[in-house]
Amino acid sequence: MTRAGAKEKNRGSAIAKIVGRNVTKYPEFDNEVRMWVFEEIVQGERLTDIINTKHENVKYLPNIPLPKNVVAVPELLKACEGATMLIFVFVKGVCEQLYGRLEPGAKAISLIKGVDVGNEGLQLISDVIADHLSIDVSVLMGANIAQGVAMDEFCESTIGYNIKENADLFHKAFNTQYFRINCVPDVGNSNLIAAGAELCGALKNVVAIAAGFVDGLKCGDNTKAAIIRIGLMEMRKFCKYFYEGVKDETFFESCGVADLITTCSGGRNRKVAEARVLTGKSLEVLEKELLNGQKLQGSGTAKEVHLILREKHLIHEYPLFTTVYRICYEGLHPRAILEEI
Repeated sequence: MTRAGAKEKNRGSAIAKIVGRNVTKYPEFDNEVRMWVFEEIVQGERLTDIINTKHENVKYLPNIPLPKNVVAVPELLKACEGATMLIFVFVKGVCEQLYGRLEPGAKAISLIKGVDVGNEGLQLISDVIADHLSIDVSVLMGANIAQGVAMDEFCESTIGYNIKENADLFHKAFNTQYFRINCVPDVGNSNLIAAGAELCGALKNVVAIAAGFVDGLKCGDNTKAAIIRIGLMEMRKFCKYFYEGVKDETFFESCGVADLITTCSGGRNRKVAEARVLTGKSLEVLEKELLNGQKLQGSGTAKEVHLILREKHLIHEYPLFTTVYRICYEGLHPRAILEEI
């Protein structure tokens, strides 16, 4: 696990609960699941001590018991020592510390929904991990809000993979009766990473911003359904343009249309975008007021997507993505989401 913001810590603990239960069922796993936890003082005690004695992350996932074999570790290298399976919920600064320190044959899975645009153009987060650490990286994406997962609410998720044997191991680690996992060999052309599943996880946040604007404008379900459909089509078009191997079936998995619907219905991106219309406050102010330490992903992804579309002279082919960017960063009125697409 990786050091992160509030949402990532919440998600990391929810996933640790599942993995902690599952590893005891299969002989190929060690029983101990180490979770890298940022050390902080909570109610006068170290958070790692609380987790390891009370078996609960009282700050980021309160009232949810964790298996006793989940061990909180405050040092990254100690948490990863001897590990051959790594789960990433956050990546900034982590790969540099892990470089050259991993076991031979180590493999990873990323739960991070986002993209990176740098000197090399568009990069998936799994690309970043794979490039830095020279390991195979699968992705886990889907309509699974952490609190619901932690409370054993039925949901689905998708593992996009490159190497089937690795996907089979991660399937055993994650799959439960209530957390259903489907594995999809959706390979793209960049390090053979599962590009479709991962890009869906990032791009749906841009569409959720548009859906939030529609909710704030009080346009109704018909309009919102249209925005979601248009957004899905732009997601598909973007994925197929930049990663030729992406398969249509991916968009009908949990990582595609299901995650899109969930995020456009109740996610933080939708919530903040709606408040932007109703209050007139900036996204930055609303992020601080409404998200309790979490970050607004959709606006940042919209900016990164816009940069790459501008470089490729493709802006006019993606009117929804472009309009979301212009509302967020160029002062365009939110009503433009109905007029410019």
